Amino acid sequence: MVAWSNVRKFTAVALGTGAGLGAYLYHRLRSDERKVHALWTNSDTAVNPYALWDSNWDYRSPRYLVKPIGNTTTQEADRYNNDLERVTPRSVRHIILVRHAEYLHAGDSDDTHNLTLRGCVQAKYTGRRLRELGVRWDKIIISTMTRAQETADIILKEIDFDPERLVNCSYIREGAPIPPQPPVGHWRPPKAFFRDGARIEAAFRRYFHRAFPTEKEDTYTLIVGHGNVIRYFVCRALQFPPEAWLRININHASITWLTIHPSGNVTIECLGDSGFMPPEYLTNRVPVLSKAF
Repeated sequence: MVAWSNVRKFTAVALGTGAGLGAYLYHRLRSDERKVHALWTNSDTAVNPYALWDSNWDYRSPRYLVKPIGNTTTQEADRYNNDLERVTPRSVRHIILVRHAEYLHAGDSDDTHNLTLRGCVQAKYTGRRLRELGVRWDKIIISTMTRAQETADIILKEIDFDPERLVNCSYIREGAPIPPQPPVGHWRPPKAFFRDGARIEAAFRRYFHRAFPTEKEDTYTLIVGHGNVIRYFVCRALQFPPEAWLRININHASITWLTIHPSGNVTIECLGDSGFMPPEYLTNRVPVLSKAF
């Protein structure tokens, strides 16, 4: 009888311990999901804190824009909630980036880097595709470099826009934004990155952010620029390592579409889309003089 009593006590303790351990593990998995990671990646935030999404990447997260709650009174809670409501975005920002069309690298001056005949056709296809989207362009931003200006001139003939919403911007001129990984030998000297990097980063901060709280409808911004700049923008907006920009390839006159949600989350709708062009017009490299189309 004593033996049977001991067995019952042992069983009860074992069951209780198992139930407690199970509850503990369930609670840990449910309450701290950030610690669940794939062993074959570097998503363990204890090792790589950059694996977490920074919700305040544009410094416009509402809770950072209002005065924190100072006490536990109802009046203070109402004040905080009203302030939060006032600065919270409600609309979506769409940023559509177009790389310039194919151009001829003739001479050392930007003035002589004109579009090829094939590049002109590429830009026309892109303009038609943008027109098919049927959106109202809230702003059009164009690099001041010749190849981007000529590409934009052709595109603008195909779409409806308000000339007063057009901006020529030197910040998005082509350049070397940041030393790439893996390294590329011909860009090893750092002077190019010191010269271009801060300018391109400033352009990103100027144009990439969530909507203003006063905007009630979704907005559409068109940017006509350059391959290096667009690839860097994509990495920065998606919070990928910006050093990875050179691992991405996009065709001439292709369309890249990024969407910034009111929460600050960013999604990519398409990257370097050029499927609206016939195959013979798909290019991504500057042609040699003797092989110009």
